[in-house]
Amino acid sequence: MRVLLVEDNPTIGNAIQDHLCAEGWSVDWSMTLESATAAVTARAYNVILLDLRLPDGSGLTLLRHAEARADSTPVIVMSAYDQLSDQMTAMGIGAVDYLVKPFGLAEMTARIRKAARLSRLIRLRNAG
Repeated sequence: MRVLLVEDNPTIGNAIQDHLCAEGWSVDWSMTLESATAAVTARAYNVILLDLRLPDGSGLTLLRHAEARADSTPVIVMSAYDQLSDQMTAMGIGAVDYLVKPFGLAEMTARIRKAARLSRLIRLRNAG
């Protein structure tokens, strides 16, 4: 499975990347909105893990970009913003899940697997 990690905090990003690589997954890590946008334009991912607060803009911009491209890659938002309104905004734009920081890596892994599984089922249904 190929995951795009969009996280500007090196401590969090390293922990997530190490954990996902230990699970056997390939991880591309972007620390800015600009590099994340370039990554999703250049390559297909099974899941995107997206921080909302990035040094050059909001992760919501990447969600809007994916929606405009009709990109069905599941996006899981990871944010310290814990207000229900923030979660509903992200989910309304297209996120499939929302993890409030700090979160456990095992919980994140379970949510990634679920999002990827649902995405595969939807693709199979639409192809058939």
